[in-house]
Amino acid sequence: MAVRKPYDTDLSDEEWRILRPLVPEAKPGGRPRTHEARELLDAVFYMVRGGCAWRLLPHEFPPWKTVYHYFRLWRLDGTWGRIHAALRERLRRRSGREATPSAAIIDSQTARTTEKGGPQRRPPWLRRREEDQRKEAASARGHHRLGGRGRRP
Repeated sequence: MAVRKPYDTDLSDEEWRILRPLVPEAKPGGRPRTHEARELLDAVFYMVRGGCAWRLLPHEFPPWKTVYHYFRLWRLDGTWGRIHAALRERLRRRSGREATPSAAIIDSQTARTTEKGGPQRRPPWLRRREEDQRKEAASARGHHRLGGRGRRP
């Protein structure tokens, strides 16, 4: 592999030492990897930090289709979740806290219960029945002759 100029988003040797055991090895019996896992991670981190399209990945990295393939594969098999959990636990231990959180706080701005509340959420058949009852009550009181608001039309 040709040596390239490092990007700011590239993994340091220490970071790679932490992440290496969390990245799955190539499957036995299959086609061998043509790109190192570290290069693939460097390319994914470049994409995440830069926010550009996959096709705009610099030519120094593996082909964008290969990088995207591994990004998607690791997303589907839970590798990214395991990496996130391991890094979170490591950070919590270093800050003197338990490795896993024991509680969470959710406010009403974060956890929406419904988009609409109140009578709009009633089933349509119940709403029609209530409208009919209101009209019937208004008719019985004579409001239908007054335009519905107690005024003469």
